[in-house]
Amino acid sequence: QVQLVESGGGLVQAGGSLRLSCAASGRIFSILAMHWFRQAPGKEREFVAAISWSGGTYYADSVNGRFTISRDNAKNTVYLQMNSLKPEDTAVYYCAGGDSVVVTASGHVSSWGQGTQVTVSS
Repeated sequence: QVQLVESGGGLVQAGGSLRLSCAASGRIFSILAMHWFRQAPGKEREFVAAISWSGGTYYADSVNGRFTISRDNAKNTVYLQMNSLKPEDTAVYYCAGGDSVVVTASGHVSSWGQGTQVTVSS
C-alpha cells in the first residue's frame, strides 16, 4: 500500500491560486496513477483530476481549464495547481492512488491521504 501526505491548502480569495502537493511513499511511484478528489460539507467525495503513470491527464468538467495536475517522479510527488478559484471549490482535497489504473470513482481508490482544506472566499 502507498502512503500519501498532502500539503498546500489554505484560505484564498476568489480568483486566486493555490498549489497542492502530495508526497507518496511505500510503492514505486512512477508506475502509479495519481488522483485528486475533493469533498465539500454535506456532499459526496468527487473526482477532480488524475494523471496516469505515462503522464496522461484527466479532469472533471468543473475544473477543466483552471486546474492542472502534474507529477515529479524523482520526488515521488504529485501536484494540483489551482487557478481562478471559485467559492464552490471550497472543500477538503484528498490525494489518492495505489494502483496503475486511473479511476474516477472514489470507491475504486485503494489509498488516501489525510486531506487538506481549501477555502475560497467571495
